[in-house]
Amino acid sequence: MNKAHTLHVGLNAHLLSLDRNYRGAGSNWYIYHMLCHLPVAAPDLRYTAYTHESRFSPPPGMRVRRSRWPTVGPMRRIAWEQLAAPVVLRREQVDLLHAMAFVAPLIRSCPTVVTVLDLSFLLYPAAFKWINRAYLRLMTGISARSAGRVIAISESTRRDVIQWLKVPPERVQTITCGVDPTFRPLPRAEVEAFRQRKGLPERYILFLGTIQPRKNVRQLIDAFAALVSSLPPELADVHLIIAGGKGWLYEPVFARVEELGLHDRIRFAGYVPEDEKRWWYNAATCFCFPSLYEGFGLPPLEAMACGTPVITSDVSSLPEVVGEAGLTVSPTDVRALSDALRRVLVDPALRAHMAEKGLAHSRHFSWAEAARETAAAYRLVGGV
Repeated sequence: MNKAHTLHVGLNAHLLSLDRNYRGAGSNWYIYHMLCHLPVAAPDLRYTAYTHESRFSPPPGMRVRRSRWPTVGPMRRIAWEQLAAPVVLRREQVDLLHAMAFVAPLIRSCPTVVTVLDLSFLLYPAAFKWINRAYLRLMTGISARSAGRVIAISESTRRDVIQWLKVPPERVQTITCGVDPTFRPLPRAEVEAFRQRKGLPERYILFLGTIQPRKNVRQLIDAFAALVSSLPPELADVHLIIAGGKGWLYEPVFARVEELGLHDRIRFAGYVPEDEKRWWYNAATCFCFPSLYEGFGLPPLEAMACGTPVITSDVSSLPEVVGEAGLTVSPTDVRALSDALRRVLVDPALRAHMAEKGLAHSRHFSWAEAARETAAAYRLVGGV
């Protein structure tokens, strides 16, 4: 490509959702933050974002093209990706397409960069409808193997892409997620005022994420039940708060609380808007995220950035997300999880140490740096 030519990057952002429900979680925030940071990180490139989300306000330096039909449903999104996108990209003379979530068009007029957020559709297929699972299994593999560059959001995901999708290692690059600067320790007086407004207990363990089998919430409930019977009297008021939207197969989680008779100690807070999360993290005594599998795992990072001690799983990407700042245990070992919770709750010195290390560790994760590295991948693949 001519060195004087300004690379025109198309960004498939059709998974972007600003809904106040479980759709506004996970991969959505990767897309959102990358869209916001790319024009600042690399203003020498041209950007066009393709999305259905009418509430997204693009930053200066980014143009938005909204689809004529809503692509919230998977079939309509697939139709856009495979039928409309090839026409649109050619008509608008896009030089490079970034498929920001798994799939690029089979027919395309330009090279591609593909982000693989996780391989849960391969490793935990029961969590997906069969049509979504089949499409992702087939098309993610094809898209990744034909891409000029594959971006994995953690080293764990990079290893999965190489192993399961058979992509040559030299074409798979790890670019980790960042943490928004709004996640930070907040003034205690303001946190206490938030606690009073929400009627939150003085001490609580927080889980925040979509309620679905992969998040392993039922194991957390069982670990909390074991914990309650072993706490000293001065900690008898500890509660568990489960925050997050209902995903799928969530009924057993609610039923388990009733079975154990813990409805007075466990609270379901529902979906927490993005601009409220930092308050929930700050008010918590500790944060527990015993997920079975994560491509990255933003909630533990956000909690650490707020100065909240974190307990999470020792699998997939989660150990690299928390580093040495968090406690990691097997997500299938209820006793180990309960013991870790007890250690943090009864030891204020340990909590202070974990909070300090978590704050320091979280500073290594930056959306601005992720955007710079992503733009460098565009230049490499685009030949500029």
